[in-house]
Amino acid sequence: MTIGEHVTQFAGLPVIDWEPGTALSATTIPRLSLSYEAYKEGQRWIDLFAALLNDPAAATVPGLVIGPWFVSGYSEDTSASVVEALVNAHQSLPNLRALFLGDIISEESEISWINQSDISPLFDAYPALEHLTVRGGNDLRLGRLRHDRLRSLILQSGGLPAGVVREIAAAELPSLEHLELWLGVAEYGGDATLADLQPLLEGSRFPQLVTLGLCDSEQADAIAAAVATAPILERIRVLDLSLGTLGDKGAAALLASPAVARLEKLDIHHHYCSPEMVARLESLGITVDASDPQVEDEDDGESYRYAAVTE
Repeated sequence: MTIGEHVTQFAGLPVIDWEPGTALSATTIPRLSLSYEAYKEGQRWIDLFAALLNDPAAATVPGLVIGPWFVSGYSEDTSASVVEALVNAHQSLPNLRALFLGDIISEESEISWINQSDISPLFDAYPALEHLTVRGGNDLRLGRLRHDRLRSLILQSGGLPAGVVREIAAAELPSLEHLELWLGVAEYGGDATLADLQPLLEGSRFPQLVTLGLCDSEQADAIAAAVATAPILERIRVLDLSLGTLGDKGAAALLASPAVARLEKLDIHHHYCSPEMVARLESLGITVDASDPQVEDEDDGESYRYAAVTE
């Protein structure tokens, strides 16, 4: 599966495509994207951002959605200049509560081509930030993450590096309610192991956590088995194992856990479970999203499963 559509809602507000002259307000979130046409005319993303900051209404903006800061064929450009610009502009954006860094669809760049950077300066620059989504795992670094107000953290990647997972596992985020990690596959840098995830599963981190997403993983069965017996399952209300390779083995581990039946929702959409196993999960009496069932590929007697978002 590719990511084919830009977000139209973010942090509960509508997203508008912004260009100079477009009205800014406290009830919409502007999306800033560098188009190919603008690039050919000599414009850079930084120029577009500067124009937004020159609008007196920029101080009311509640969030930003950052689209491509590069054009196809120039994806070696990392997000470092974007992060630097955002940090430098923090006094001009006093009401910023939500940030999506990399709302980039496959038509603009494959997810595995998006080069991020060290985004840790953003956390000090925006102490009131509540929602952060980042797409793309290449070169991504979070640093020693401490933030008092962050409520949702979503990292979307075709391969999330183990180092990033370890940074999250060591983070201090007392207000975090929603954590969603697209772990991806080893071929695209997703080298995190169950040992890297273990500190998250122990349940001592993130006292306000409600939703845990360990998504888009080629290790979905093993992750399901680990989560099924983990202390964190006694605390959360929503478990999201979607977009990965979950099959009957992982589903059986979930069924064997009494804590799963106490969840409000289990999301496994894009899965490889049999209809019988799906029916057993649905019989638990909780909300189960088992949409988008997949069928294993067969080749020379071997079976293959694929995570939804990798390339």
